[in-house]
Amino acid sequence: MRIHLCAVGRLRAGPERALVDDYLKRFDRTGRPLGLGPATEHEVEDKRGGGMAGEAALLMRACPDSASRVVLDERGATPDSPGFARRLAAWRDDGVGDLAFFIGGADGLAPDLREGADFALSFGAMVWPHLLVRVMLAEQLYRAASILAGTPYHRT
Repeated sequence: MRIHLCAVGRLRAGPERALVDDYLKRFDRTGRPLGLGPATEHEVEDKRGGGMAGEAALLMRACPDSASRVVLDERGATPDSPGFARRLAAWRDDGVGDLAFFIGGADGLAPDLREGADFALSFGAMVWPHLLVRVMLAEQLYRAASILAGTPYHRT
């Protein structure tokens, strides 16, 4: 199952970029034998100033049409890490070929994009900077693959 991180904004060189690259590399290495990956980033920027609607259109174009869509939103489900791993495995086992995670910009995601999603995922009620959300998602993808592989990375 191919993973797509569709995000508003560009991660420049720095600690966030290094963390995302490291966790996605680990995810690919751990997840491939499990049928998870590769993980690809799709960064979009709305240079025309279309707001959330403009960003939503760019995000939708960035992912495959057939992808199952997951939005990162504070109103979404808040599974623990093993629960997220089980959800990821269920998508894979249900034959999902492409899974796209949408991370909005400073104003969040457009309501129509949120409403059209197959699943909404939250990292808690707090609002997180979208650059950190990308790091957190990359780490949780790696953690989920590690849980499914039975490696000691995730300790309960």
